[in-house]
Amino acid sequence: MAVFTPIELGEIAPWISQEFTIGEAADIRGIHGGIENSNFFLDTIKDGKKQEYVLTIFERLSAEQLPYYLELMRHLANKGIPVPKPIENKHGEILFSIKGKPAAIVSKLPGLSRMQPEVKHCALVGEMLAKMHLAGKDFPKSQENLRSLGWWQQTIPLVLPHLNTAQKDLLTHELSAQEAFFSSRDYDMLPQGASHCDLFRDNVLFDPKGSSDTSNDQLGGFFDFYFAGTDKWLFDLAVTVNDWCLAENKQDLDPARFDALMQAYQTVRPLTKEEQASWPLMVRAAALRFWVSRLWDFYLPRDAQMLTPHDPTHFERILLSRRTL
Repeated sequence: MAVFTPIELGEIAPWISQEFTIGEAADIRGIHGGIENSNFFLDTIKDGKKQEYVLTIFERLSAEQLPYYLELMRHLANKGIPVPKPIENKHGEILFSIKGKPAAIVSKLPGLSRMQPEVKHCALVGEMLAKMHLAGKDFPKSQENLRSLGWWQQTIPLVLPHLNTAQKDLLTHELSAQEAFFSSRDYDMLPQGASHCDLFRDNVLFDPKGSSDTSNDQLGGFFDFYFAGTDKWLFDLAVTVNDWCLAENKQDLDPARFDALMQAYQTVRPLTKEEQASWPLMVRAAALRFWVSRLWDFYLPRDAQMLTPHDPTHFERILLSRRTL
């Protein structure tokens, strides 16, 4: 998350009072991190009690695309999956406009991120990811993952001039391999549905329940669904594994974390034989997706307050590692 469109309390407070039933706006603070939207913690006071929300102003997604993400979160929340729930205004709407840009307010989840996940955290994430996939089976809307193969094909030519020869070769060869994979019968047979597509460590919260002992952590929830889409569930799982299950060298898979996450996931939703066979290529696809994205953000950045682009070579190293599986 980041801030591209600044907003002050004095600007937002009258709107909150007039349009919502969540109390009076008391504080608004920009959220550091991420690279897509302008995000703020929004505190309100209602009946003398503080309430916490997250306000997002969308910088790239259009008002036509956004109902998929917001209604998916509402659907999952109503199914008992711990995700932020969009807040309706007095007219029953969940999508608004601020400074000429689409915006939404969602509930704030409890807890904090665990950036050095233990085996237990990986298991909790794997179990809930599988439950989320099954809970989304009857979600009626469908929208493609906007950062999938078509976007890679459009974006790679834009970043190639910035790369050295070895990087160019790796990127073009991997894209060719993924084009063949995505057009294969095995890929077509993979189960699919609503997917988060960006379930990194900083998009998951754990509730410590007032204890400093991480063994007491419970899953607080998944958030930041604005890269979600209708995609292969195996891709969603591969994206998650590539961030949660890293070894100490930050590129290879740690066997203990990997086994914990995969076993917990399959306790809820066992992988099909086609998914098992497709895993090596799909985990490479997940690495390619984020290498391309980080190259794009690094070499073709946008102006923003509080924005720090991620190091693109991180996922270059992960892709090289996954190609050895």
